[in-house]
Amino acid sequence: MQFGGFELFSNISLMLNLGEKVGLVGNNGAGKTTLLRLFTGELKPNEGKVVIPKETSVGYLPQQMKHRDRNNLLDEVLTAFSEIIELENEIENINKILAQRDDFQSDKYRKLIHRLSEAHDEYQIKGGHNIMADTEQTLLGLGFSRADFNKPTAHFSGGWRMRIELAKLLLKKPDFLLLDEPTNHLDIESIQWLENYLQDYSGGVILISHDRALLDNITGRTVELSLGKVYDYKVPFSRFVELRRERMETQLAAYRNQQKKIAGTHEFIERFRYKATKAVQVQSRIKQLDKLEKIEVEEKNKSGIRIKFPPAPRAGSIVIEAGKLSKSYGENLVLDEIDIIIERGEKVAFVGKNGEGKTTFSRILVGELEFSGNLKFGHKVITGYFAQNLDELMDDNKTVFQTIDDVARGEIRTRMRDILGAFLFSGEEIDKKVKVLSGGERSRLALVKLLLEPCNLLIMDEPTNHLDMRSKDILKEALLEYDGTLVIVSHDREFLNGLTNKVFEFSNRKIKENIGGIYDFLRRKKIKSLRELEIKRTGLKTLQKKETPNKKEYIRRKEYEKKLRKLERWVSKLESEIEILENEIAEMDRIIASPEKFANYNSGKVFFIEYEKLKEKLALKLKEWEESSVDVEKGMR
Repeated sequence: MQFGGFELFSNISLMLNLGEKVGLVGNNGAGKTTLLRLFTGELKPNEGKVVIPKETSVGYLPQQMKHRDRNNLLDEVLTAFSEIIELENEIENINKILAQRDDFQSDKYRKLIHRLSEAHDEYQIKGGHNIMADTEQTLLGLGFSRADFNKPTAHFSGGWRMRIELAKLLLKKPDFLLLDEPTNHLDIESIQWLENYLQDYSGGVILISHDRALLDNITGRTVELSLGKVYDYKVPFSRFVELRRERMETQLAAYRNQQKKIAGTHEFIERFRYKATKAVQVQSRIKQLDKLEKIEVEEKNKSGIRIKFPPAPRAGSIVIEAGKLSKSYGENLVLDEIDIIIERGEKVAFVGKNGEGKTTFSRILVGELEFSGNLKFGHKVITGYFAQNLDELMDDNKTVFQTIDDVARGEIRTRMRDILGAFLFSGEEIDKKVKVLSGGERSRLALVKLLLEPCNLLIMDEPTNHLDMRSKDILKEALLEYDGTLVIVSHDREFLNGLTNKVFEFSNRKIKENIGGIYDFLRRKKIKSLRELEIKRTGLKTLQKKETPNKKEYIRRKEYEKKLRKLERWVSKLESEIEILENEIAEMDRIIASPEKFANYNSGKVFFIEYEKLKEKLALKLKEWEESSVDVEKGMR
């Protein structure tokens, strides 16, 4: 694959099998996204070919895409089932035609019966009865609420629109899912849901992600793109890192040996170039050099470069103290009388679903938003802030170097090139205009700006979005050594792991403090929910064992458990009735499919009237079952 005079891929070969889950990795610019676009047919290779069997379906989620605002959320996501909806319409039309005909022995009638049977089978195989349940489960898993279902898609931000596209893609269930950084706009809970979904997904998955945990938990094969070549490892990402290190060491040793031989050959050629007695040997050495297949190695791994934030000026022991702090956007209450204290030197993570107020509170801390309640900062607190849109605030017409040169002051000016190099801007790259930089490059440049001025309170809102793994490693190492107070909003579990010692969870307009790292927090949340489920299942027995003195609570809880058990029995009864109806309809389907059996019925019209009644009854029962099941699920929470 070539772009202008630049060759991105050189004679690569790769085969991907149905059901495989593959991590696609490589440096920024290595061609990961281009390879996915070749798989979809969006791009064509200059040489060679991409072969995909006709019956194999491929679904692609790019990092960025244009959105069309045509429907509300639910209707837009249901467009994923266009084939099933077409089948529904066809079945309905055939039934209407059959109900108006009485030429039961004609070929046309038999063909209609045959097509109806085929359509029913196809509808059932494609999960037609489950589309509403599947849609609801997927939307809730990706962080939408039921209240969002009827909202127009135009009301959602770009990140939420990407979730809509992801939901549509997952519901289509293609043979291969091609996902390019799918977690960039997801919170931790949605990422965990997606992780579980992809683990159980029966189709193939090709995943580009900078989330190490996601790659490790989903993929069993890692394909690396490097210097126009493909390196294929039949192992998960963590094991790939070890094997790659070994390969790089071997490759580097071979490269050095070859360079030594090339230098010796050049020396021989130069020494004896003009001696007639050595002319044959000189020509032989020149031919050897021309034929030599040169070993290439990647540019020096810049993740090994260590950088530091400037020393943090000493601040008071309490850095942030909020009391009864609230924030509303119109009638929408986001934060409700929260209390929080952050002390000097603490490194804390803000986590929670999108829309719960993490970014809002961060902006309050840096003075961008008004609020009600109290907020105090400690003595001599100097704040540095990395916002999600900070990269958009830079001058597009300035170069990378000019952008940094404008803000650098004093002694740090002598380290500007080193800092830019550490964030993968080196050589001619520092002369690039900001407007031609990729999203990842702009984010890295914004981080470099943040490094230039000393602060003792660093607030960072999703700093790892669009960063590659090496840049994340550089940033994490710098933050680990940072001696000030750190507040970081992030959905990246591996990045937060070992970096923060306290987690503040934003939920239901409140903030809850959790001591420990991110994985301690995630483990506790899982255990906590299981305990709550156990308490609600045991109900009365649990309350009796505890011998609660609160009689009103005891009676209320007893009545609650009674209603819940009644609801569970009703769901069970509905399931039995649905099974009976499905069996009756299946038997009628078999009669329809058999002209001999169908001929025994004197009136085909009466038969189809009964058939439609059963289907309508089943649809009502299914709807009732779905609603009741949701109520039971709510009761269990």
